[in-house]
Amino acid sequence: MIRFFAGVAAALLLVTAGLLLWNSRAADRHLPGAPPAAGPSMFGQETGEVPPAASTESREQRRFARYDKDKDGKVTREEYLAARRKAYARLDVNHDGRLDFDEWAAKSIGKFATADHDRSTALDPKEFATTAVKRKESLATPCPSTAARDDDS
Repeated sequence: MIRFFAGVAAALLLVTAGLLLWNSRAADRHLPGAPPAAGPSMFGQETGEVPPAASTESREQRRFARYDKDKDGKVTREEYLAARRKAYARLDVNHDGRLDFDEWAAKSIGKFATADHDRSTALDPKEFATTAVKRKESLATPCPSTAARDDDS
């Protein structure tokens, strides 16, 4: 019986030692370098650049202001649906108050026709690639401390 308890104790000690060794090696691999000192170069003052000022309005406040056309501090049902009505009116090209499939899909139909250079009514991979949505480039600039670390590497 004593041998059994001695074996269990030895096994627990070995497992504990293994976990401690494994954790210490993992911690050594992921230790970050010393943080950069907060000085003038961190904020671009060395080059004369001024950090961009943060907007005082939140994104939601700006969205609310766009919808509140009469600037009374409330968004009415008509104000809320105005953008939808405008979009619907643009799609309803024959102005009959109803959208048929061709009106609804006019932009997609035109995009397909433009991409189908050989007029085969089918897009090969090269033609299909021209239909990809063109994304706007991000206006965000990298954080000065991130840019400095990237330059060091």
